[in-house]
Amino acid sequence: MRDGPFFGAFSWVRGCVYVRRGDDRAAHAAGGCAVSAVMSLLLGCLFGIGLVLAGMTDPAYIRGFLDVTGDWRPELAFVMTTALLISVVFFQLIQPKMTRPLFAEGFSLPTASGIDGRLIGGAFLFGMGWAVSGYCPGPGIASLAYLEPKAFGFVGAMLVGFKLADWLAPVR
Repeated sequence: MRDGPFFGAFSWVRGCVYVRRGDDRAAHAAGGCAVSAVMSLLLGCLFGIGLVLAGMTDPAYIRGFLDVTGDWRPELAFVMTTALLISVVFFQLIQPKMTRPLFAEGFSLPTASGIDGRLIGGAFLFGMGWAVSGYCPGPGIASLAYLEPKAFGFVGAMLVGFKLADWLAPVR
């Protein structure tokens, strides 16, 4: 498809549909890629459905996976292994050959590669929170659809933790 306006207040530029505001062509790009936002929503919903189908929104199921000395449920290891394999294939084989994402202006990849106290502390808190609550961030947010108070408590505590981490140790 070629760049340019295609329907009223929308225009196609380098693979993104932008919502134009007025006649200022430079300003419409600041509005953000509409296709990117819609695709993010759709893929997030698909991810949430996958979490539900895999049982990752059930805290008792998660605790059963983490309890290797008791009633261990190894099925989640297959879910995690599949996710890891897909990630390795994408980041090692596919992403290096792409000049840019399909529905965004560019890749947003982390630049930090060192292991420091902030990373170790965050990993420790993540693991402890997962073990105690049975939720990690993705399944916790997906669990809000069940309207359970525990899920709202977890997500609320997670958001407070995000703000507290920013306040205590801002990213350099």
